[in-house]
Amino acid sequence: MNMRIREFAEFTGVSVRTLHYYDEIGLLVPACVDRSTGYRYYDETSLLRMQEILFYRELDFSLKRIGEILSSPNYDKSKALNEQKHLLILKKERLERLISAIDGAVKGENVMKAFDNGAFEAYKAEAQEKWGRTDAYRQYAEKTGHYSGQKWNDLAGEMDHIMAEFAVCMKNGGVPDSAEAQELVNTLRSHITEHYYNCTEQILAGLGQMYAADERFRSNIDKHADGTAAFICAAIGVYCGNK
Repeated sequence: MNMRIREFAEFTGVSVRTLHYYDEIGLLVPACVDRSTGYRYYDETSLLRMQEILFYRELDFSLKRIGEILSSPNYDKSKALNEQKHLLILKKERLERLISAIDGAVKGENVMKAFDNGAFEAYKAEAQEKWGRTDAYRQYAEKTGHYSGQKWNDLAGEMDHIMAEFAVCMKNGGVPDSAEAQELVNTLRSHITEHYYNCTEQILAGLGQMYAADERFRSNIDKHADGTAAFICAAIGVYCGNK
């Protein structure tokens, strides 16, 4: 299957001008170009790449980030599609909350919580960090590439112990800006840097938000005590200057 640019544009719903721009920035180049006529031709591989681009565009990823993700040597299409599916589900759930909130707003109810997009943004950040060509991911791949199953189990146990210590601190009346809580944040950051990647304050702040917003992380952390994930998020916020 070979389509000229106008046919490809009509088939995908993307303008010819946009396709020219994607070619210019290297995001989607034609399968071939007829040197005598200058006509651009697109094939099935082009169509599959456009499909991936459109999924990421629907999730509000920047063109630069999409290019980095799709060009990453670590890019796994199957896993990325599962990430995209989860992000779309989160986006759908948020839209449903907003639709319901309109009815509440008409009745004079306070519906500010409906605008909370924390879970979506946290998971999106995680997906970009995981599949993009970031320094953190490269460090992660280099450091963990030789880890054995036992090593992974040991590290998981150490991380779980740190989370448990946060729960103890909270249950003993500690507050996020206490010396004990801040020391635990430093321990957490050091653990990540030593075993996975350089945990900058920016990354640490994102992790804190993810712990509290993502149900997967929140439920696992809160097994130590309800509210532990939120407590860790607040403590990290203090540590990072509420970034």
